[in-house]
Amino acid sequence: MPTDDQRVADAIARVDGLAQDLMTKSGTPGMAVAVVHNGETVFAQGYGVREVGEPGKVDKDTTFAVASVSKPIGATVIAKEVGDGTVAWDTPLVESMPDFKLSDPWVTRNVTIADMYAQCSGLPSEVPDRLEDLGYDQEQIINRLQYLPLDEFRTVLHYTNFGITSGALAVAAAAGTDWATLSERDVYGPLGMTNTSSRHSDFEADPDHAPGHALVGENTYEAKFNTSHDAMSPAGGVSSSASDVATWLAMVMRGGPSADGTRIVDSDALTAAVTPQIRLNPVSTDDTRQTFYGYGFEIDEDASGRIRIHHSGGYSQGTGTAVMFVPNLDIGIVVLTNAAANGVAEALTNEFVDMAEFGSVQQDWYSGFHQVLEATLTDPVGSLVGRTPPASPSPAAANPAYVGTYENDFYGPATVTDPGGALTLTLGPDHTKFPLTHWDGQTFTMVPIGENAPDGSISKVTFEQTGTAPASAVTIEHLDLDGMGTFHR
Repeated sequence: MPTDDQRVADAIARVDGLAQDLMTKSGTPGMAVAVVHNGETVFAQGYGVREVGEPGKVDKDTTFAVASVSKPIGATVIAKEVGDGTVAWDTPLVESMPDFKLSDPWVTRNVTIADMYAQCSGLPSEVPDRLEDLGYDQEQIINRLQYLPLDEFRTVLHYTNFGITSGALAVAAAAGTDWATLSERDVYGPLGMTNTSSRHSDFEADPDHAPGHALVGENTYEAKFNTSHDAMSPAGGVSSSASDVATWLAMVMRGGPSADGTRIVDSDALTAAVTPQIRLNPVSTDDTRQTFYGYGFEIDEDASGRIRIHHSGGYSQGTGTAVMFVPNLDIGIVVLTNAAANGVAEALTNEFVDMAEFGSVQQDWYSGFHQVLEATLTDPVGSLVGRTPPASPSPAAANPAYVGTYENDFYGPATVTDPGGALTLTLGPDHTKFPLTHWDGQTFTMVPIGENAPDGSISKVTFEQTGTAPASAVTIEHLDLDGMGTFHR
């Protein structure tokens, strides 16, 4: 389809109305939006409040946790180091992190920065994130990746936050510094992104920051968590403002230079990041166009035949973000919100690009994204959610049969105690305690915590126990992704 400059101009003129409509429809407390066209920020606006119940308004410089928009931002830091010759995209991680280890020795020796950023290392998608929820730090989590079973190497895509993080840490190690400092040195500082950081403490200290809001009712949000994602900082720990992300996006759209022509990132290294590396949806049908993943960027072909390069981010505890640009039209958009991922950010980016390409919004993007994100991020998890306990449950064994310590290489020990006649499960380096409630027979329940356990979540805790003998094992449903949730006495 030919470019229609008037449609592009109309889309820019209408983005304010689209944003306000989505704010009203969703109940999102605060949002900031910026649009880039022809190398310049042509629109930047804040909406709503930084925190529900507080007077501070959102503006274009308000900082938000950007969640997985950290991935493409981090990819440009790596592209800078690739251009400088510090590393190549295909440098194995063990060259700068000799102690790094996965469960397959051959993969350990050969897995590269590119494999991690294209999400095709074979690491499973969500399992390592549960370690972060339990309080393990970055070094502990990376060390425990060696206990995870791997899928086929360089064949399938599994979206893995700590795979991305491992790749980034290898680059920082090769550069002789830490990731947050490297990001500031290579990209944030040279571009003048003064509201951007890869440290949670900087986000907290910013007086103009928008804390995340969890969903507590229908279109109702509350700022009830203050979760640090420093452990996965390269994959999800950046905080920034709409104006700063727009500055970064303009650099990407220009192919690496800043507005004054100063080379920030090598063009060839950046091009590799926004080039398809692996299919995101492996099966194509007549109704599904191919979607690809580059190095920290998603790449789609839309109905006009144009390429949309984008990434979104979201946390159930209070963040929904998205960036998108269309090289053929030289337009890009940034959307940052302080609400648990509800589809607003993704909807607005797609509505805006639809307007620029077709002159009208082509489908109900908000309903579609809202339904998917609600099911995957904000709905309670656990097979017993919504179920009523048995009226006449089978009896459990006496409490002493369950008391003891159970071991798991990946998650560490699980200790069951009986303080005052009520079983308690203790997990993680912070010795977090979870009261156990009897459900039926050898099955108890606990309330899991963290980003991957939205309000209302329930986890089964099932013991292997017979007669009066001590239980030999316990399986924690919430941790049992890829069969990793069984602990043995």
